[in-house]
Amino acid sequence: MTRLFAITAALWLALISGQLPAATRIDADAPQLRYTGRIDFTDGKAPLLSWPGSSVRAHFTGTDLSLWLDDEKGQNYYSVIVDGNAEHPFVLQANKGEQRYEISRALPPGEHTLELYKRTEGEEGATAFKGLELADGGKLLPLPARPAHRMEIYGDSITCGMGNEGANNGRDDLAAEKNNYWAYGSVAARQLGAELHTVCKSGIGIMVSWFPFTMPDYYDQLSAVGDNDSRWDFSQWTPEVVVINLLQNDSWLIDREKRLQPVPGDAQRVQAYVDFVRSIRAKYPHAEIVCALGSMDATATDKWPDYIRSAVKRMRSEFGDHRLDTLFFPFTGYGQHPRIAQHIANGKTLAKFIRAKMDW
Repeated sequence: MTRLFAITAALWLALISGQLPAATRIDADAPQLRYTGRIDFTDGKAPLLSWPGSSVRAHFTGTDLSLWLDDEKGQNYYSVIVDGNAEHPFVLQANKGEQRYEISRALPPGEHTLELYKRTEGEEGATAFKGLELADGGKLLPLPARPAHRMEIYGDSITCGMGNEGANNGRDDLAAEKNNYWAYGSVAARQLGAELHTVCKSGIGIMVSWFPFTMPDYYDQLSAVGDNDSRWDFSQWTPEVVVINLLQNDSWLIDREKRLQPVPGDAQRVQAYVDFVRSIRAKYPHAEIVCALGSMDATATDKWPDYIRSAVKRMRSEFGDHRLDTLFFPFTGYGQHPRIAQHIANGKTLAKFIRAKMDW
């Protein structure tokens, strides 16, 4: 007890005398930090991350690392990847409101890397990133150059990574088991050495969704949180390749659920797809656009892939648009959202396709 009292007294004296190591606070607008994704920088000290795959990277020194986040709903999950250990990240469940999250006080001395990666989507709300805390004397260092290539992907729950960490015979709609880092688009982008923007929402379609708005209403938003009036400035960031993986929800809601009345005919379905792709083409005149579908049951037959084939054929002939291709991920027979193994396989397929097409 005497020794414990002595240690406690020494710590207390150090605290009141200011001798304990002080943390180094790094503001969110530090120029050495790197942001990726559609991020709202209206407040530079508290940029908002809302889209899945939005990330913050840092290269720093010291043994301590903490994060400051201000989460809107308390429903988001993030992977905190330190020193490239993506197989075993620190999985952070954000609490509602402004909070400090201690990641480690026991990193080896020297240089380290951080990637804070949003696993969840706009459904779980936005998070204001308010900076880092490092060990006393810790500092930010320059990061390597950004990836050489740029990709953008528009999709639904498959693209978001809904349920990809769930058990094969379990639920696949839990935020805790939604991990965009291992969604096929993210897998492909890493294999290609490409920076990726992911624009997706679970349940969304081109003609009809499980809620009142569709991707044509949603694709140009700065914020992913619901249907809102925010607008992304497409001139800020131009991809070389755009992947569109939509119509899975349309197939269910039109053919099975009969949610769209009157039921659109084949020509109307093709036209709706043409209209959306043309809206993307207007933003990116020179991008390669990959019109994809799968790997859920919309590719179980040729019906919905044929709508996409017909749309691409029309756009090539009517508009002379030859920077269009199709790619269909086969339906495996598994009835739920793809799990990580399927995403990895599909990501490799997509990366191989793009590498051959773009000579990356």
